[in-house]
Amino acid sequence: MKKTTLISYFLIVSLITNAAIKIDRLEPAFWWTGMQNKELQIMVYGPNIAQCEVSVKYPGITLDRCIKLESPNYLFLYLTLSDNLKPDYFDIYFRQGKQKTKYRYELKARNINPESRKGFSASDVLYLIMPDRFADGDPKTNVIPTMRFPAPVDRNDPNARHGGDLQGIEQHLDYIQNLGVTAIWLNPVLENDMPGGSYHGYATTDYYKVDPRFGTNEYYKHLIEKCHQRGMKVVMDMIFNHCGSEHIWFIDRPSHDWFNFPDGYVQTSYRLTPHFDPYVSQYDKAITEKGWFVQSMPDLNQHNPHLMKYLTQNSIWWIEYANIDGIRMDTHPYVFFDSMSQWCADIMKEYPNFNIVGECWYNTEAGSAYWQKNSILDPSRNSNLKSVMDFPLQGLVRDAFMQQTDSWNGLNKIYDRIAMDFMYSDPMSVLIFLDNHDTDRFLLNEPKNLGFFKQAIAFLLTTRGIPQIYYGTEILMHGTKQKSDGLIRLDFPGGFPDDRVNDFLSSNRTPMQNEAFDFIKKILQWRKGKEVISKGKMIHYMPTNGLYVYQREYNDKKVIIIMNGNDTTKTISMTRYAEILKGIKSAPDIISGEIETLSSEMTFAPRALYILEIN
Repeated sequence: MKKTTLISYFLIVSLITNAAIKIDRLEPAFWWTGMQNKELQIMVYGPNIAQCEVSVKYPGITLDRCIKLESPNYLFLYLTLSDNLKPDYFDIYFRQGKQKTKYRYELKARNINPESRKGFSASDVLYLIMPDRFADGDPKTNVIPTMRFPAPVDRNDPNARHGGDLQGIEQHLDYIQNLGVTAIWLNPVLENDMPGGSYHGYATTDYYKVDPRFGTNEYYKHLIEKCHQRGMKVVMDMIFNHCGSEHIWFIDRPSHDWFNFPDGYVQTSYRLTPHFDPYVSQYDKAITEKGWFVQSMPDLNQHNPHLMKYLTQNSIWWIEYANIDGIRMDTHPYVFFDSMSQWCADIMKEYPNFNIVGECWYNTEAGSAYWQKNSILDPSRNSNLKSVMDFPLQGLVRDAFMQQTDSWNGLNKIYDRIAMDFMYSDPMSVLIFLDNHDTDRFLLNEPKNLGFFKQAIAFLLTTRGIPQIYYGTEILMHGTKQKSDGLIRLDFPGGFPDDRVNDFLSSNRTPMQNEAFDFIKKILQWRKGKEVISKGKMIHYMPTNGLYVYQREYNDKKVIIIMNGNDTTKTISMTRYAEILKGIKSAPDIISGEIETLSSEMTFAPRALYILEIN
């Protein structure tokens, strides 16, 4: 090496060594004392931060490891916090050559006993909201110039940002509470600073920051507090399978194995059966678990222990910081089974009464049931996932209620699906729904009448499981995703400043919309606190002559649901239902408010529906 080259080399090394230490990110920014898991990981990001020597001198805190990965711009610190550590500040010292700096880190006190954090259950009804499409409460935040990709608002484009935000949701909490739901599930609210705008929220670019177009971390916490004051819970949507391609991890990868298929984009097969296929090829399994969902969402490698620790801590951080009441995990089976199993176990160890529902999108009950905690289908391992989503039921529910009921069609499809519950370890913890942000709306078009619609709603709210209603169902929002996902994620009329119609107000809704709203509200308000629905055992009868009958029973209380699945009048002998009707001469119908007489032969009008309460 030439003398001049040597001088240049040592000059560069000297400049790097003596450059001021800069920390761009330190995550999590604070933590809490008294956690079950005493190990705290802190990710530090900054130019050449890996060259620093790090030390901590504080009683009860030990810096066990300082992990340097392939990128010189990351450090992963692992600290042990003692049991008797009190809330306080401590300093983390960084030294690089002659340069020194310190970061003052806060350990907070936990304000809620972990056992008292109650997750959502079958006693709840979730109301699913896509924040960008519900209501714009603060138009000033529609475009944030300081973002790298300040996507403009264009409500004429179903795939663009429309401007909904957290403030808009808060402004309509009266409406949501009046409807009668007990929990709100928001599609992801974290930052999606992506070129396309990513209005849906599923391309995270910062796991610790609410997207500023929706609001701030503090406002998110404020919204949850407002919901809690009204007796409503909030479920947070999380995504571990992938992040957005503009996340700092993808721009500056901590290590080569931070992502699956790190050398180039390989698309997933979108097939989930390889998880339990006894004859599966390693190729097919790898494509399922490691393939990317889309090119703009690189697939995270949860077998990297530093990444998985980061994600687990992030979940705990949001539970502690924002007081969320549950988690919905997106694309749950696209992640390694063992990684997600451990994540669920870690969360439930910290919060034993919490709940997580996984998006396990299978067309068969076996596929969904396989992922539920304590599954009888594979006792050799445990997912530790309490709740799964009932996509098999959702996939047929529209045809089942719209078709005429004969021996095989109509409500017989519902009967046959519910009969498959023997596969689930806990049917009452299954999330049931007619539609959501990824499926066609239950109503593809505006209905001519509400007969089948009311039956579907009544079934959703009285059968086993945890019901979820997609925003706008109560005002008959409809649409199909054939041309664009945005067409099933339309704006709620009246949620935006320039809307001509405001369907939040009954005076603006059509008579049929008000009929639908009032019907759903009546059942939702009645359902609150009804343990016979949230805990009761179920008996149902094969539909005969179009009549579907089932009973819920708990502590000597009964609810009997009767529905005629045809558009024609049916006169039917009731003797086959003696098992549940014996000795009952009449009962109040919570829909009509009238006392219904029960006899050995009854005539049912087209699409007749009764919810009979027997105490």
